[in-house]
Amino acid sequence: MKKAGSAADEDFGWRRAWSGSAAREGVWSNIRSAEVMLLQLVSDEEAAGRAGEVMALVKEHLEADDPRRVRLARRLRSILSGEISPSDRDLMVRALDAAYNALDDELARVRSLRNILWTATFLVLLGVAGLAVYGWFFPQSLSMCFTPKVDPGNAGGIDVVCPTAEHRNVPAGTPASDLAEPRDILTVEIAGLAGAALTVIASLRRIRGTDAPYMLPLASAVLKFPTGALSAFLGLLLIRGAFVPGLSDLDSRAQVLGWAAAFGAAQHLVTRLVDDRAQMTLAEVGRTTDAVVDSERAAVKDSDVPGETGAPGPQAAFQDGAGPREGAQERTREGAPAGEGAEGARPRAGP
Repeated sequence: MKKAGSAADEDFGWRRAWSGSAAREGVWSNIRSAEVMLLQLVSDEEAAGRAGEVMALVKEHLEADDPRRVRLARRLRSILSGEISPSDRDLMVRALDAAYNALDDELARVRSLRNILWTATFLVLLGVAGLAVYGWFFPQSLSMCFTPKVDPGNAGGIDVVCPTAEHRNVPAGTPASDLAEPRDILTVEIAGLAGAALTVIASLRRIRGTDAPYMLPLASAVLKFPTGALSAFLGLLLIRGAFVPGLSDLDSRAQVLGWAAAFGAAQHLVTRLVDDRAQMTLAEVGRTTDAVVDSERAAVKDSDVPGETGAPGPQAAFQDGAGPREGAQERTREGAPAGEGAEGARPRAGP
């Protein structure tokens, strides 16, 4: 608890954006460790009263065929009735500690993905800003200007269309890059940002609220803006290089900006994979990662644990983790022969 208090009171200053979240994890991790230690010290009555809470946490964070979950499910009814032994208490402590460790790992994955998304956003934004600065000082190097087909009625001049201006009746032979403006690339990126904003609004319908302590959907949405600006620049660059058949000659400034916005919205084809990964990571918090329950593997795991005898076989592990209501173990405990108990646990044939 002292460690939790010191971590909560620590002032990170400018490092709070990165270290503050990890410190909060440390606070809760130490509090959970204290709860595990208290479970070792409380009376048998209080430990039995907390058995249901422990089982709920175990079912929420441990796999369905985890041996600790299976064994605790078998002993849950006896523990709740007050028949708790030192081995039962040790089992509860170990299962609760494992559940809390799994929860810490789940939250750590959310925080790690959040940090990756913010880092990627910063790097893409840095690249977009670098392109805008370079285009401002060297507009001819990254020209976004197009030369439509020459008007047959005015063969003596050509038209040059740029993102910020349209030049009519330019003398033939004039390179289009000579008419590029410093604001061209910045204008294209702004149009890409506008297109990306539409996809962010459209993606809000898929975003669900979460009780995780990190704004992972926000980080995923913010990444779309600089990515849209970058995709708008790259899309127009491909058009100007005649990589898209039939679009090498844009006729007006409105067409240039329209295609820039369209390419900015097209970034959703890539960033939606990031959205799916973020939603999947959030869904794994508080839900076991093994959705398919192999009851036979669970029984084998449980029977291999030292000190456990008379494993009831494949029917011991149910999908809900509740364990068997009756089985060979209960009959053996009541004094029935082991063979008779095993026969009673075998499913009947026939109608």
